[in-house]
Amino acid sequence: MYPIILLSVFGVVTLFLGFSKSKNILLPSTLLFLAIALGSNFVDWGKGPFLYFYDMLRVDNLTLAFNGIVLISAFMIVAISGGFQDNADAEPAEYYGLMLFSLVGAIMMIGFDHLIMLFIGVEILSVAMYVLTGSNKRNLRSNEAALKYFLMGAFATGFMLFGMTLLYGATGSFQLVAIQGFTSNMSAASQSYIFYAGLLLLLIGMLFKVSAAPFHFWTPDVYEGAPTIFTTFMSTIVKTAGFAALFRLLNHTFAIYNFWWIVIAAIAVLTLLVGNIGATSQNSFKRMLAYSGISHAGYLLIALTALSKPTQNAIIFYSLAYSLSTIAAFGVLMLVSKEKTIEGQPNERYEAFNGLAKQNPLLAFVLAVSMLSLAGIPLTAGFWGKFFIFTSAAERGIMWITVIAVLMSTVGIYYYFRVIISSYFREGDTVKIRVAPFYQIILVLATFLTILFGLAPGIFEKLI
Repeated sequence: MYPIILLSVFGVVTLFLGFSKSKNILLPSTLLFLAIALGSNFVDWGKGPFLYFYDMLRVDNLTLAFNGIVLISAFMIVAISGGFQDNADAEPAEYYGLMLFSLVGAIMMIGFDHLIMLFIGVEILSVAMYVLTGSNKRNLRSNEAALKYFLMGAFATGFMLFGMTLLYGATGSFQLVAIQGFTSNMSAASQSYIFYAGLLLLLIGMLFKVSAAPFHFWTPDVYEGAPTIFTTFMSTIVKTAGFAALFRLLNHTFAIYNFWWIVIAAIAVLTLLVGNIGATSQNSFKRMLAYSGISHAGYLLIALTALSKPTQNAIIFYSLAYSLSTIAAFGVLMLVSKEKTIEGQPNERYEAFNGLAKQNPLLAFVLAVSMLSLAGIPLTAGFWGKFFIFTSAAERGIMWITVIAVLMSTVGIYYYFRVIISSYFREGDTVKIRVAPFYQIILVLATFLTILFGLAPGIFEKLI
């Protein structure tokens, strides 16, 4: 509740700060706003649950945990944006304002207890991301990405709204509690068919947001075309909010688990296949991370398929581990691609990392740890994230999907290790890359937390 109010006010304040003579105040002020919002998020920890806005928004420990991941991720992403000082055409006040507003939408998605609140959250988040994707107006790739994202997002929203309409027609309510009660006492066959159709359409809209196959086609082009800092935002915060919303929705329809689990399981397998196999053929590191994001959506869908007691902690831990590694990877990419350009554009191909370890050992180490974590190698947070998800699936008795996921993880090792090999074992025209102190602190912090949670995952469990 408090972060929603604060971020809304701070977003407006940030826009007004854009009229100041110096733009240098925008970065520290935005970081301060995010720190205040993060602190206010945990005021209600252990006190809930509370319901706000006519019982449309629920605040409990689950909501606060996901909010914390989203706000921490946003803080780290803003910190490595550098205030957009290297771009004369940038409008940092607009960018930071939209990022703060999009966080309001993400928090609404995480804590919704009413389908209208879910829709409002999705739209606030999505509209901001459409604009930020096309923020590099002089770049045709950015314009194309924004148009694709907007058009396909509009179609997905249509499916989602139609699904909500059918759910309301079947249950007579938008409240999750009422929907849960309806699923526990389904009797009329006609109402059941309407409900099933509505749930499937709503899931299609939500699965589009998290880049699950076969609703993933926008992802590689949008990730590649958008400015890298906003790609980072999209791949972490949007995905975390989307899966938090999916978990809350499916948890309230658990009474019809036998209906939807096979749908989610099939989509999870397809997502794993598309993401991992698609990533192996990429030459662009940025597009590889796009397909990587698709594959990680598949792993999180396995957790939803195996909805059980350990699932909640597994999704929270995996979301944090994935966000930390992704932010570190994109952070290194932004530094390296800026130093090595092709026809005036940042070089985002694998060869840009050739010989990185010789002149920039810290950046190479940060990149290596992030790749190892995304691959699920032991002693990193990513390993335990996958372990918890596979364990929850095994406890549910869905061993076949666990076997497929493990096989796809071995495929992932191939394309993640390509980057490490380029950095450490290939010669390249490398230069010493100057890294701002605060930027360096963020990269080191993300790497440290990835290793810490890899060595002692129990620390995180005690925190939540």
